[in-house]
Amino acid sequence: MKRFALALFGTVGGLLALLGFKTHSPTSSGPLPDQGLAPTGMPTSTSRTDSGGTTTPSRSRSATHRATPPTVTTRHITGQAVTTRYGVVQVKVTVRGSKITDVGFVQLTAFDAQSQQINSYAAPQLLQETLATQSANIDTVSGATYTSDGYRQSLQSALDKAALR
Repeated sequence: MKRFALALFGTVGGLLALLGFKTHSPTSSGPLPDQGLAPTGMPTSTSRTDSGGTTTPSRSRSATHRATPPTVTTRHITGQAVTTRYGVVQVKVTVRGSKITDVGFVQLTAFDAQSQQINSYAAPQLLQETLATQSANIDTVSGATYTSDGYRQSLQSALDKAALR
């Protein structure tokens, strides 16, 4: 009987401690990192933007009509916006040739403060791993499963538009 009473009080005490636990709210709600990727409104001099948001090389002939070597084009491709359980994720990828040179967020919203805190922790890891792996085959950030899945879906749609793996 004594053991039963101890177990009951221990369980109740542990449950009360668990219910009384409060998480702290984020101290800042600043912008999330985008790894330097800024929206581009003007196409570069060696490219033009088509209606799909991708850039294609522009051709010009020299006065001597010599064949010029092909140029490697930098393209900016926006992935689809993916709505997750906790927010919206959309990425923009910069590709030069077949290499991902930059990636950033067009949208990374959070429906609540805890999701915002999780996103601010997960976002830099997702961006960094994309540049390291050069694909959408990246690991899920622990504690940010929905953000990671939405990120991978948006990234893969951008890579599909760019005809990359």
